[in-house]
Formats: sequence, structure tokens, C-alpha cells
Amino acid sequence: MKKTITMIAALAAFGLLATTSIRAEDKTVTVTGEGKCAKCAMHETATCQNAIQVKEGSKTVTYYLAKNDMSKEFHENLCHGPKNVTATGTVKEVDGKKELTVTKIELAK
Repeated sequence: MKKTITMIAALAAFGLLATTSIRAEDKTVTVTGEGKCAKCAMHETATCQNAIQVKEGSKTVTYYLAKNDMSKEFHENLCHGPKNVTATGTVKEVDGKKELTVTKIELAK
């Protein structure tokens, strides 16, 4: 009986921990940095994809924009050369890289 109760408690704690980490990933953030094409300017992808490089302390962090309608429409601003941009959206880690799903993106003022 004690083993069963312990196992149920452990599973509940694990479920709570997993739910908490999922919610942490869905946090809305706003980043301002240098927007550029990951293929043309950075030579990191096989096809055109927006990316934003942001200085965080002493290192540069790259946010690769998830391909959605908003990102695709904005791409013409970045494919011909880097521009300062501000983007808002949710961040998650995909294959060890930060992926930003934008809900708003504009040229920085």
C-alpha cells in the first residue's frame, strides 16, 4: 500500500513538473535586435528564414522565426540586408535553437 501511494505521489509530482515546463515555454517575449535572413546573410539554413540576433550580456543569441504568415510577409524586409527589428511572440527550443513564433514584428524605430 505504501509503495502504491508513493508511486502515485511521484507520478503526480512529475506531471506537475512537466506542466510547469510547458507553460514556461509558452511565455510571450519581446526581442529587439538585428533581423536578417538565416540563409542569405548568415549562411545557416538551406532556405530563406528570418532570424533575429540579440545581445544578451556578453553573448549574441539567435532567435530563428517560425515560418508562419507574419514571418513570411516580413521576409522581404530582411532578405536584402540586415535591419533592426522588434518582434513579439512565444519562444521554444527546437533542435537546440531558439524558435520564436511571432505575433507581431516591425522595423525598430
